[in-house]
Amino acid sequence: MTYDFEKEIFECTQCGKCCQGYGGTYVTKKDIQNIAEYIKTDPSSFVENYCEISGGKPLLAQQENGYCIFWDIHCLIHPVKPKMCKAWPFINSVLCDTNNWKIMGSVCPGIKTDVKDDLIIKIIKKKIIE
Repeated sequence: MTYDFEKEIFECTQCGKCCQGYGGTYVTKKDIQNIAEYIKTDPSSFVENYCEISGGKPLLAQQENGYCIFWDIHCLIHPVKPKMCKAWPFINSVLCDTNNWKIMGSVCPGIKTDVKDDLIIKIIKKKIIE
């Protein structure tokens, strides 16, 4: 049995906090294709009906309540969620400054902030490489 070091710094509570707030969940061409197929539409219609354009790139639209358009008590596209969502919270910005981990932890109850920076960096580097 292998030890899951990831759980030392993060355990998802499925609260949806990462699905709320304007930050912009950019979707790749592959994300668009996968989600469009999953919701039974074509990629062009998906972008037109479910995305906003920011910086020339499509990002998932938000509901009036600030949640992702695909959030309703849980993620409606979880099996095909975007690459950016799959990576959360193991993201590059934390490697630039571990204070970002603590900031993210102030809104995400699954992020453990009482751990040493070197452990956070080690685990995030490992997850990014995977």
